[in-house]
Amino acid sequence: MTPAIEVESRESTPRWLDYGAPVLTILAALFVAAIPLLWIGANPILVYEQIFLDSLLDLGGIADILTTATPLFLAGLAVYIPLKAGLWNIGAEGQLYVGAIVGTYIGLNYGVPSYVLLVLMMLASGLAAALYGAIPGYLRAEHDVNEIISSLMLTFAATTFTGYLLRGPLQGRGGQTATDRLPDAAELPTVLHPRLHVGVGILAIAAVLGTLLLTRTRLGYEITFIGSNPAAAKQAGISSYKIYILVFLIGGFLAGLAGIIEIAGVHGRLFESFSPGYGFTAVAVALLGRNGVFRVLLAALFFGVLTAGGTTVAITMDVPNALVDVIVALTILFLLTAEFITDYRLAVTFGSKPDSGSEPSVEGSA
Repeated sequence: MTPAIEVESRESTPRWLDYGAPVLTILAALFVAAIPLLWIGANPILVYEQIFLDSLLDLGGIADILTTATPLFLAGLAVYIPLKAGLWNIGAEGQLYVGAIVGTYIGLNYGVPSYVLLVLMMLASGLAAALYGAIPGYLRAEHDVNEIISSLMLTFAATTFTGYLLRGPLQGRGGQTATDRLPDAAELPTVLHPRLHVGVGILAIAAVLGTLLLTRTRLGYEITFIGSNPAAAKQAGISSYKIYILVFLIGGFLAGLAGIIEIAGVHGRLFESFSPGYGFTAVAVALLGRNGVFRVLLAALFFGVLTAGGTTVAITMDVPNALVDVIVALTILFLLTAEFITDYRLAVTFGSKPDSGSEPSVEGSA
């Protein structure tokens, strides 16, 4: 008998599996990641204790987690909101760079009071990135161009253009591929801890506004309706053209805001690779939190713990940065596997060939 494996879509997910799968897959990821740690002679228990416990018991560690989670959450929403409309915004990284470029330029060249300058930087960064992010939405709405490809290509264009600017028009006086440092008026003030800037307050504001947008407004209703049933939404008179462009405008604004907050709150200047892939990690954040804005926030905080704790481990325990990246990547991979398990089940059959006409389609599950 020939065994055959079928993927079946679950009609409903058991509650224990909905909550237990992420926990079990995280434990599985940590177990697998322990192998290379043991290989280099590091104690996995001490490494995980440093990442998950010590960073949460120290004010500096909490500051690092919140400052890391802020751009992750904003970029995660930039992916999540188009995803609610059935679209994939893979270009959050590029939109983040565009926001950082525009905000840094304004911060360096406009001598106005600090509170005016910071507001101006935020608005200009968000609007510029919104227009840049709307391009894939327009191409999809007007010409049915695949938004995954167009938004990804625009990311490469944005990062490459940033490199050109930092070697030319925006290069600072030190000769490095970076701008001059922002003046004090253009940097976000800190609170409670030198590494905790006021930009982290956007976490709560964005979570509330995002929830209200998707659950209490007509626009949110239309976004969700189109994402769940495009044909029925069209019959109801909802314009997919408008929604496709709007969700990318909103997503671009949020990603651009993440870019300038990272510059004005953490680095103080624009340089190449200032973002450690926040826009790409945002895809995993959005997928993990796809059942609600609050879950997106929890996913961003979790990745903030992983990233900030991993950086501390690399410094204090002499664990190679590459190995820390492996731990983070394994955790992302296993968590995404958990999402698949909660949506689908594997059925093993023997002796009969599966009916191809009954195979469920994986596409459209996100």
